[in-house]
Amino acid sequence: MRTVAGQVFVLQVGVVLLLVVAAVAALVLQSRYDSEREASNRSMAVAESFANAPGMVSALRGRDPSAVLQPLAERARKGSGVDFVVAMTPQGIRYTHPNPARIGKHFMGSIRAAAEGRTVQETFTGTLGLSVRSVVPVKDSHGKVVGLVAAGITIKKVSGAADQQLPLLFGAAAAAMALATAGTALVSRRLRRQTHGLDPAEMTRMYEHHDAVLHSVREGVLIVGGDGRLVLANDEARRLFELPPDAEGRLVSELGFDPHTAALLSSGRPATDEVHTAGERLLSVSHRPTDRDGGPPGSVATLRDTTELRALSGKVDLARNRLKLLYDAGVSIGTTLDVVRTAQELAEYAVARFADYVSVDLADSVLRGEEPPDGVPGVGSPDTVGSPDTGPWGAVAAADGARTVLRRTALSGIRDDGPLYPLGMLIEFGPGAPQARGFRTGAVTVEPFLADFGGWQEQDPELARRIVDYGIHSMITIPLRARGVVLGVASFMRAQKPEPFEEDDISLAEELVTRAAVSIDNARRYTREHTMAVTLQRSLLPRMLPEQNALDVAYRYLPAESGVGGDWFDVIPLPGARVALVVGDVVGHGLHAAATMGRLRTAVHNFSTLDLPPDEILSHLDDLIARIDQDEGPGGLDGDGGGGSEGITGATCLYAIYDPVTRRCTMARAGHPPPALVGSDGSVEFLDLPSGPPLGLGGLPFETAELELPEGSHLVLYTDGLIEKRDRDIDTGLEMLRAALAHPGRTPEDACTAVLDALLPDRPSDDIALIVARTRVLEPGLIADWEVPSDPAHVAEVRAAVARKLAEWDLGDVAFTTELILSELITNAIRYATGPIRVRLLCDRSLICEVFDTSSTSPHLRYAGTTDEGGRGLFLVSQFADRWGTRYTSDGKVIWTEQALPLSKSGKPRT
Repeated sequence: MRTVAGQVFVLQVGVVLLLVVAAVAALVLQSRYDSEREASNRSMAVAESFANAPGMVSALRGRDPSAVLQPLAERARKGSGVDFVVAMTPQGIRYTHPNPARIGKHFMGSIRAAAEGRTVQETFTGTLGLSVRSVVPVKDSHGKVVGLVAAGITIKKVSGAADQQLPLLFGAAAAAMALATAGTALVSRRLRRQTHGLDPAEMTRMYEHHDAVLHSVREGVLIVGGDGRLVLANDEARRLFELPPDAEGRLVSELGFDPHTAALLSSGRPATDEVHTAGERLLSVSHRPTDRDGGPPGSVATLRDTTELRALSGKVDLARNRLKLLYDAGVSIGTTLDVVRTAQELAEYAVARFADYVSVDLADSVLRGEEPPDGVPGVGSPDTVGSPDTGPWGAVAAADGARTVLRRTALSGIRDDGPLYPLGMLIEFGPGAPQARGFRTGAVTVEPFLADFGGWQEQDPELARRIVDYGIHSMITIPLRARGVVLGVASFMRAQKPEPFEEDDISLAEELVTRAAVSIDNARRYTREHTMAVTLQRSLLPRMLPEQNALDVAYRYLPAESGVGGDWFDVIPLPGARVALVVGDVVGHGLHAAATMGRLRTAVHNFSTLDLPPDEILSHLDDLIARIDQDEGPGGLDGDGGGGSEGITGATCLYAIYDPVTRRCTMARAGHPPPALVGSDGSVEFLDLPSGPPLGLGGLPFETAELELPEGSHLVLYTDGLIEKRDRDIDTGLEMLRAALAHPGRTPEDACTAVLDALLPDRPSDDIALIVARTRVLEPGLIADWEVPSDPAHVAEVRAAVARKLAEWDLGDVAFTTELILSELITNAIRYATGPIRVRLLCDRSLICEVFDTSSTSPHLRYAGTTDEGGRGLFLVSQFADRWGTRYTSDGKVIWTEQALPLSKSGKPRT
């Protein structure tokens, strides 16, 4: 029984015996079940037939039911083959029985349900053995139970079918054994022929070798039949060619092989180490036919993956590609001195190369151009506690009590619906977040499998679950470090690419982040310097326009996008209700230009208090710039005699003074573009002013031009940044400015807006200053003018005339003070001056008193001694007037005073 055939025979005998035993058991069980069911059916049928027989009810109600029913019951019992048929009262007293001695006795069985009108059937063991009895009620026409009928039969009377079938069963078993013996002989003969006489041990070893070829050998094996169909493919061959599960049995030409490989497998041609391709793999294929030496038709091919050899030989190409990648990164990242743009360039570059999603988070102080917070690198606090995007400040705390707060500065990905913190959000990272660890310690954090939830999810468990469900499976977090300081962190994530980040990816990401960190730090330092320069520049410019009634003024000031310049403007009220307009431009950019602009603006204010004409003010500014250039240029006073500061090459300026009383405007310019005058009808004229040299060159005088401006006209002053561009000359800019201004009925604000809309470049390379001033005229009724003879006797007349005029203006409250001031000024003019004297009163925002004479001598305030006869007049004037001073004219001088207007009767300031 050690042969395969013997083992098969024993197996078949066991199977036949098992089947015979099962069949006998099933036959016995089935026979018993059928017998019980047949006994139940027969007893019930007999009982119901006898109970429902005609005359049964009348017999039971007769005088002697036993005499009538006993013969009938015995005849029914014998005819049906049951053991007994018993008729009884509803209380169970027998009327009939096979043994007459038991008539009149109580029935031994369950009759309660039958007495209530239901049938009863039960199995019991009586004197004759296992039996079944049925009890059926007898009902009259009204449904009343008038008697009971019971019928019973033993089960053995209906059994015996199984005994008749057993011989047939044993005969079938013997036939099966005979067939098994014959089948075993045939199987033994066929096995010997097909296994070439191999015993089971040899067949086992052959199967083990076959299994190793199929599953363990790391070389592919393909066996192809003579009809060109694939007979066998081991696991390695399936992997190399990505064969479908049902590949065996299909034609080679239908399995997606490379045409060259399919032709070799179908041809049967011998081949040794031929190179074939399978996708991106290189395979070495050896092919041999199998029909030599009497074998079956077909062929066998062995495959070896040689891709690693190609990868080894391509390491040089890989290194060269990596160097090119880093070179491209140097070109693509840090193209501007903008922190946000540089961070976004890093994110976009990495997404296009080796990551699917990239985020860059920086400290808010870095975005402002400041140094990262002091103390532990990367530990900071939000700018506004409890702001909407920070949440509760104490929600997440590191183990040392510090919190890591970063701003999402850049975000890029292959799709826009990634479940990541949005761009611009201020994020408070918990201590377990990779971003917090990297920012605090400067260490690289690698999460190769995010789905493992190794602690990174503690920052936001719900968001972490959505990130993993979205498909993001791997992440690297690298700190942005420059000059030993951590500026922020960059996170690289993969979703579409199935493989996690490897060592090469990590080193490449570190190099990219290192390069980007230097660019971000440079941009941060530039932002800091630019912010400082802009802050300085804006602090030096006027924060609001002074109150005056001569001009309606609107202005615009736009600094350059890269590097602040030295453009400035000013509106300066002057005595006599006049107003000075100034616009200028210092050559160059940066802090030096802004600081020089502040010095020039201060100087203009100081020179304006002297009430000098425009050409003299420009001359003083020219001298000032020359001294600055001398002191701070090469060889200047910089502490080492070397002159380390940047020299000033010049500045341009336009200075204009407008008088609302005479509507006269005097202007002078030093190398500055000419102003534009817009008439009330929309006509535009560029005023032809004498063009002096730029400030700082020296050697040439400046000239003043004077013209009369119509009421309601617009005087437009600007710097060259408005009309000049690299791709546009000045003439084209002036024509564009003319077209933008040529619209009547505009307010100064509307005019400023229209000019900037028309001429403002997309990226201003120079500062732009623009002033639009609409002229006003002081009403004649608010002007009073008198000629005073050079005789003290006429002073009283002037005082009386002034009192009447003040009463007319409802300014009687200041009449006494005004008369006193004018008396002193007129008396001094009569005493010290020659020629005609003129007195003028102006009621503007203040009450202005002016005394004109032909003398060029300026009075000086002094303190008179107790024994001096004079010298107290100007002292009294200075005490009663809010302001006073002297200005010179072409034919003499004017001494002026200003007094505040009294409150109106309603208690409000006068307008």
